[in-house]
Amino acid sequence: MKFFFRIFFKTLRLVLTPFMLLWEKMTTPKGVVRQPEVQQRIDQQCKNMAIYQFKTCPFCIKVRRELARLSLSIPLLDAQHDSQNKEALLQGGGRVQVPCLRIMDEQGKTVWIYESSEIIKYLHEHFA
Repeated sequence: MKFFFRIFFKTLRLVLTPFMLLWEKMTTPKGVVRQPEVQQRIDQQCKNMAIYQFKTCPFCIKVRRELARLSLSIPLLDAQHDSQNKEALLQGGGRVQVPCLRIMDEQGKTVWIYESSEIIKYLHEHFA
């Protein structure tokens, strides 16, 4: 029975993946247009951040759409297929859960934010 459920959900995931990615591409909003010097300053701040994600996770899609809306160039790290990213997420954040925003400050202190709503809230507070 366990085998049947595993095969069923793998097949379902394979069937739905292209539709989810197409839906994301079609519905991604246009980004905010800022003055070049303001955008450059924001891009500099984004270099100290990274988002650990799975390509087809609905919550990750939600965060990626918000990144596009806010015109943020935060690197996206695949924690599903890249074992180094998965291990870094586990070692740094304490658990393999996506999406996860990693923020490093100037002193080298790292903050890990889980939950898509918390990540979006942080992004709006600092970049909207």
